[in-house]
Amino acid sequence: MKDALAIHRWLLAHQIHHEIVRLPRPLTCSDELPLVLGVAPETCVHASVFEVWPRDGRGPGGAAAVPVAVICAVSAALTSAVVAAALRAHRAQPASPFQVNLLTDYPDRLICPLLLPEGLPVLVDRRLFDRLGPYDVVHTPTGERFTVLRVRAAQLAALLPGRRVDFLPRHETGPAAVAAQCTRHRP
Repeated sequence: MKDALAIHRWLLAHQIHHEIVRLPRPLTCSDELPLVLGVAPETCVHASVFEVWPRDGRGPGGAAAVPVAVICAVSAALTSAVVAAALRAHRAQPASPFQVNLLTDYPDRLICPLLLPEGLPVLVDRRLFDRLGPYDVVHTPTGERFTVLRVRAAQLAALLPGRRVDFLPRHETGPAAVAAQCTRHRP
């Protein structure tokens, strides 16, 4: 399993200023970062893995689903319906904890967006860095329950692999927008 030490060494090798922060209590998932750290949810980065079935005629009964890593702010955690709609997929669902561990080498719900395998498609929510300045600090899990990574937003943005995706149009926000986005792309 990847851990804080592996992330720390990789960042040092790339000469990225960062800090591994020891937490006062253990995390069970990345959603707890704002509460444990006492920071805004917009400054906490959440990574998750979804299984996605494309619309090209292959459905859940056909070919196997494609695993996709999705990176967003904790405040904007994405549902399966939003991911499927944004990718114009037939269906999406969260990957099982076993699949997450196998694909990422991180424990489920504590995935660091760094050091993800090269073969895993990665999608980054464009809104993640919209409200943050280049010198603002963001926090992300390290794969361990007692530590988090603290790094500047601009540095993390530059390091994140993958494609930037508009999961929700910028002019739409809130639960009503999510529902509208999901119904707009239904088959």
